[in-house]
Amino acid sequence: MSRTYTVETYGCQMNVHDSERIAGLLDEAGFIPAELGTQADIVVFNTCAVRENADNKLYGNLSFLAPIKKANPSMQIAVGGCLAQKDQAIILKKAPYVDVVFGTHNVGSLPVLLERARIEEESQIEILESLEHFPSTLPARRFSAFSSWVSISVGCNNTCTFCIVPALRGIEKDRPMADVLSEVRALVDQGVIEITLLGQNVNAYGVGLGERGAFAKILKEVAAIDGLERLRFMSPHPRDFTDDVIEVMATTPVVMPHLHMPLQSGSDSILASMRRSYRSDRYLGILDRVRSQIPHAMITTDIIVGFPGESESDFQATLDVATQARFAAAYTYKYSIRPGTPAGEMTNQVSEEVVGERYTRLHEHQQKISLSVNQEAIGTQHRILVTEVEGRRDAVQSRLTGRSEDFRLVHFDNTSLARPGDFVDVEITDASAHYLIGRELSHLKTRGGDAHARRTEVSTPTPGVMLGIPSFTKVKV
Repeated sequence: MSRTYTVETYGCQMNVHDSERIAGLLDEAGFIPAELGTQADIVVFNTCAVRENADNKLYGNLSFLAPIKKANPSMQIAVGGCLAQKDQAIILKKAPYVDVVFGTHNVGSLPVLLERARIEEESQIEILESLEHFPSTLPARRFSAFSSWVSISVGCNNTCTFCIVPALRGIEKDRPMADVLSEVRALVDQGVIEITLLGQNVNAYGVGLGERGAFAKILKEVAAIDGLERLRFMSPHPRDFTDDVIEVMATTPVVMPHLHMPLQSGSDSILASMRRSYRSDRYLGILDRVRSQIPHAMITTDIIVGFPGESESDFQATLDVATQARFAAAYTYKYSIRPGTPAGEMTNQVSEEVVGERYTRLHEHQQKISLSVNQEAIGTQHRILVTEVEGRRDAVQSRLTGRSEDFRLVHFDNTSLARPGDFVDVEITDASAHYLIGRELSHLKTRGGDAHARRTEVSTPTPGVMLGIPSFTKVKV
């Protein structure tokens, strides 16, 4: 009888992309996904190290599994990803019953390491310091039949003082454009109609290839692939965001009018301390140029509250920039000390009480802005790509859920015959800070809907993930 597995994912869209590869490798090795509600024979944690709560979540879950592992020694536990790259042997000190620890650079080794741990009956640690296989070249069990991630680069050359990713993922390594285009064509042939290009600093693409303007070029080339309906990218850096990219976004209908542009702070002094290579006026200038060519663009961002040395006036500057920027959504985070980062060694840490109070104020401030932005959509029409899993209360609320062309979450009545992967044109009738509510006008069947239908005919649907917004999300495969 085949052994079963589950993959638990903590972290950003790059981690989710890696988890698809982990699942694909385990499929190829003869294992099968565990049914929901059952205990898997193999549990893989694909971890994030960007924030402290990811550490706590991992070690809490490992403790939960300890008695299960003791009762069933043949069960295997593997820990991979950024936290594995960072902690390495620490994981085995805290949880000696873990069978495999593997890094971000050697995802492809997991099946071999599991087998070695089983035969030798001892824990295996393999942490490579450089990339073994580009993630997208590995087999994958994709979470969606009609939407897919494609990695165009890994690693990052920036030196942001709060970020541990460059130390764990390494310097930027760009994938040859021909390889990217080949993968996208193959995905489109399988029924994928939406692609998200990934990179730790996606718009710096080309640095490793010695080619200026490569990111705008690859956007154009991917968008031109016949059958692709939607194209977006995550996560750009303001330093590398150029006008040729804005031009491609404005003139290429396939490229979605959604831009996730991390701000981190509205204070110039804090930006300098973060070692971010822009200031608030330059940042707002980018948004102005985007909106001058794409007036309907929706812009989202990341903001860190409580960075070391942040004063009340620094925080107020962040509120002021948020007001000017009118973000559709902001993904806000309390600053978290990460050992090994310059910011973690700064002596002017902000107290938890102050951070918490500012976080609440920022959240409330952004909620008002998001609500105002979304209310402007009432009475307008949008094309929605129906999703499978984003509306957690869809069944209770008798509704379907999807993403608009500008990547906003939209709920509408489930009397529709639309399938996940189909398009539905809706008129927006109401709005909240987090989503829009629409009335169906028409339904368009797509190849993506066909692909989803084929998948569900032959197997139980695999739980999916939210597409593309940075979050710390647990994903089960």
